[in-house]
Amino acid sequence: MDNVIIQENKSNSLFKKNILYFTNGLLKENPALILLLGMCPTLAVTTKVANGIGMGLATTFVLLFSNLLISLLRNFIPTKVRIPSYIVIIASFVTTIDLLMQAYLPLLTNSLGVFLPLIVVNCIILGRAEAFAGKNTAGKSILDALGMGLGFTFALILISLLREFPGTLKIDFSDFGLGILTFLKNADNPTLSIFRFNIYSGAKIFTMPAGAFFILGLILAFKQNIENKKKYGDK
Repeated sequence: MDNVIIQENKSNSLFKKNILYFTNGLLKENPALILLLGMCPTLAVTTKVANGIGMGLATTFVLLFSNLLISLLRNFIPTKVRIPSYIVIIASFVTTIDLLMQAYLPLLTNSLGVFLPLIVVNCIILGRAEAFAGKNTAGKSILDALGMGLGFTFALILISLLREFPGTLKIDFSDFGLGILTFLKNADNPTLSIFRFNIYSGAKIFTMPAGAFFILGLILAFKQNIENKKKYGDK
């Protein structure tokens, strides 16, 4: 009976650790919102929600497969050449996702521009390879990659949503071959009107570089405010 209880406790402990590997990237160690990694694509491509989704999922793909392969080869890669080896592995998967997106999502690829191939030098990818995949098993590395990748994707979608909609009053998914979402009648040129008076047609600053810094600053300030309330209460 005692052995059964011990085995159950070990199983529960292992399950909690596995969940922690996954949720770290989503919450506690979110690459963009907590660790402030990958700021170039975070600020540059988030003019549209479609761009955020595309860049986030492409980064997740590279993270997942590079982490897996590096973890499987970690005992065979010499220490002196581990960084060049990691870069070669990462570059291979970046090339793969770049070619796939050029073939099936050419409009999205054009929107992302040079930032898609530049995933190879994204500090999130190499950072997880060096800090985690090169030291842990394949299963743990997969969970870590999924958590970090989806956390990064969530951050990009959040920032792009807060930039695109206030800036244009619509969400454009045409790069995915879909339509335009807006609660106003004219999707091509949405304008908020009251009694036939046009009062707001979007603040273009949100789609400009300054808008990226402004929105990111607001998100970080909001997050810090919540953390301060948890730590110090309503003082």
